[in-house]
Amino acid sequence: MTRTDDLPGVGDEVMEGRVRAIVTDIRGGVIWLRTTGRAEWPAENPTQLKVRRTRAELIAAGDL
Repeated sequence: MTRTDDLPGVGDEVMEGRVRAIVTDIRGGVIWLRTTGRAEWPAENPTQLKVRRTRAELIAAGDL
């Protein structure tokens, strides 16, 4: 498994520090995040993102 396989995918809910966000896109290898009340931003350190729930888990819970 390569390191990129360990990174979150589009639609995953992640924690960046103390901020909970959703991965909205991966452009040119850059992970983009969004959360309520904040414009989309690039992840500062993608390897430090902690996946809280995957996209599949969010869908199963009815949260997407």
